[in-house]
Amino acid sequence: MTTSDRLFLLNIGQPSRLVSIAPGGGDLVVIDRDLGVAPDGIALDPIHRRLFWTYMGTAHAAEDFWETDGALHCIDLDGGNRRVVVPTGATVTPKQLQCDAERGFLYWCDREGMRVMRARLDGSEITTLVQTGSGAEQARDRTRHCVGVAIDPVGGHLYWSQKGPPNGGEGRILRAPLDLPAGMDPADRSDIELLLDRLPEPIDLEWDDGMLYWTDRGDPPEGNTLNRARIATGAPLAREILTTGLNEAIGLALDRRNRRAFVGDLGGTVRMIPLDRPGAVETVFEGHGPITGIAYLEG
Repeated sequence: MTTSDRLFLLNIGQPSRLVSIAPGGGDLVVIDRDLGVAPDGIALDPIHRRLFWTYMGTAHAAEDFWETDGALHCIDLDGGNRRVVVPTGATVTPKQLQCDAERGFLYWCDREGMRVMRARLDGSEITTLVQTGSGAEQARDRTRHCVGVAIDPVGGHLYWSQKGPPNGGEGRILRAPLDLPAGMDPADRSDIELLLDRLPEPIDLEWDDGMLYWTDRGDPPEGNTLNRARIATGAPLAREILTTGLNEAIGLALDRRNRRAFVGDLGGTVRMIPLDRPGAVETVFEGHGPITGIAYLEG
């Protein structure tokens, strides 16, 4: 690990803020002190050295965001040049987020919008890739709510979670080709695969070399966990729980070079889990309020 490796965290509160820390938890730097009330997912563009995050919107009833007032924002790593990328009203409730800097795309899940979306890094070419429902009545069906997203650009696959109701055991993880086939309706894709179902409440996803990782904020014993499963054609898919005892786990980031994961939760804790020794969990950050999105920069 180099000394310039950093973790970036969405530290939600009134207002929420964007901070960075060293992987060991020290050297707290505040990048932006006011992100509003509902930032959720974060993604890093290491090529242009900037961060993107989702803003779920202003109008809400408890944890439900029914109005089409979500947006995607961007800021340079040094805290300069903050701007709106995907404007307010182009998405309903944007949640977890991925950045494919090499190919120039952002991917995110729109929860109450019931869809998986994509845009260019400048916010152009906004596209719906998957649509799981439409209208106010279907939006209240939480099994349709898309939350976590991961991409496998090499294999050409898009992965996402549909979390279901809180602690409902109706969560699912699905995948489809990364590009919507020409002429195919995102609400009627015939190429979607169901990978896992009956999960407590799956949230954030990450992909790494044939392995899918995800957090689950549902009830124990299968919830409040970090999980993984190897995805291989023709091979059985078996879920492995890497660690338990999280406090409503949300954000997930992988340090691929050093073989470890970082998980943030609504209890305000960031934990480091060695992927080859998952029992050796270490708390690296706590006591600053709930954490939603989390991203890792390899220096």
